[in-house]
Amino acid sequence: MKMVRMDDISKLNLAGMTADSRAIKPGYLFAAIPGTQLDGRDFIPSALDKGATAILAPHDLDDSQLPEEIAIITDSNPRRRLAKLAAEFYQPQPSTAVAVTGTNGKSSVADFTRQLWMMLDKPAASIGTLGVVAPGHEGGYGLTTPDPVDLHKALHELQQEGVNHVAMEASSHGLDMYRLDGLSFKVAAFTNLTQDHLDYHGSMEIYRSSKLRLFDELLEKGGTAVVNTAAAEYDAIQNIGQERGFKILAYGINHGQIRCQDVKATGTGYDLILDIMGERFEIAFPLPGKFQIENALCALGMIMATGVEARKVAPLLANLQGVRGRLEKIGSFNGADIFVDFAHTPDALKTVLNTIRPHTENNLHVVFGCGGDRDRKKRPLMGKACLENADIAILTDDNPRSEDPTDIRADVTAECPNVVEIGGRATAIQMAVKSLKQGDILIVAGKGHEQGQIVGDKTLPFDDAEEVRKAIKLAEESL
Repeated sequence: MKMVRMDDISKLNLAGMTADSRAIKPGYLFAAIPGTQLDGRDFIPSALDKGATAILAPHDLDDSQLPEEIAIITDSNPRRRLAKLAAEFYQPQPSTAVAVTGTNGKSSVADFTRQLWMMLDKPAASIGTLGVVAPGHEGGYGLTTPDPVDLHKALHELQQEGVNHVAMEASSHGLDMYRLDGLSFKVAAFTNLTQDHLDYHGSMEIYRSSKLRLFDELLEKGGTAVVNTAAAEYDAIQNIGQERGFKILAYGINHGQIRCQDVKATGTGYDLILDIMGERFEIAFPLPGKFQIENALCALGMIMATGVEARKVAPLLANLQGVRGRLEKIGSFNGADIFVDFAHTPDALKTVLNTIRPHTENNLHVVFGCGGDRDRKKRPLMGKACLENADIAILTDDNPRSEDPTDIRADVTAECPNVVEIGGRATAIQMAVKSLKQGDILIVAGKGHEQGQIVGDKTLPFDDAEEVRKAIKLAEESL
């Protein structure tokens, strides 16, 4: 039996690697990782039958029945080892990698960072919930933080295509499951932390610790943490920086080295006066929503932390385009604008409603729902956020998954019994659009860019933006 050290991996002449035994091809390494429901070690015989030549497993692997010619790699943390092996296998990769974590804003920050790099003539990519977005890559529906093998393979392919700058979303799941290990980030950003994913993490303390792992372990020494001054975690990240030797670059609407001196709402966005390290910049910011200003300032900080002067990048904020499914204007009906947004937490719903309020001349409407098989504690809080911050709130279905949609809606209405309840999401959108009057704004919240609705074990085609377009057409035909 060949026991293999980390520095011997290049001698194995591997054709690839995977933790999915169904994807094994001849010459692959199979990562036999124990999970919550399945144990990868049970699939080793299948992987060997398909041509696996190396096995990665925990230290307690019983290798007595394995063929002598099979290379064995054991580790107390095989998930992390797989990520590091993938990073070593898929080389070279983009020379500048940055990451952003937080409950809300990750997709926008990553995409804004990519956009700014592109405006600076630096071929760039963003990776996360919107898939891989880069020259020649239009994105799609992806995991916030992809599987480590897929991630490192994508990074290698991007580098081969001439992309040397990449901005990544770092989800709490991805950090907790070591998907980002093997990467060394020059810059890491933190947006905010509010209640989400407690079905997975169990408590806010564990959720917070998972997020902070980006700074505890993955941000390189001498790098920079770009942190929202409004985040309660600011002091904790500052303390980690003192211990690990990285710098802090603070941003915020009102406070920080990157901040706003003045914010005036316009019809489509804001007139901003920015104070960036003592320099003053006047910017016509094109996007609605103060949280988008915060996201843009975070992206600005990420770019500056890679060595670009403020005077070169700050004016480019005026050219930012909205991110798909993030306060994305889809159309209008009867003099009312209609937006789709990914907001699916109590704080995100409150934020998007409050920040669109200054642009609303009449009533603010929202259509929202809650996902099944996820954190039930946030459901009544989401209902309360909509009822308190919108003039008209319609509760409908999101991704019910294995739960009965009626039961999900009952959880939501526990603290907002007077909310309007319409079961079918398409029907709810149609009725909301049809009810709009001059000066109203409608937010369809929860699914954003997603292209499907998960019902039971099936993903049915469903796109909020497309459903809004259909609803507008139907409403216009009924006039």
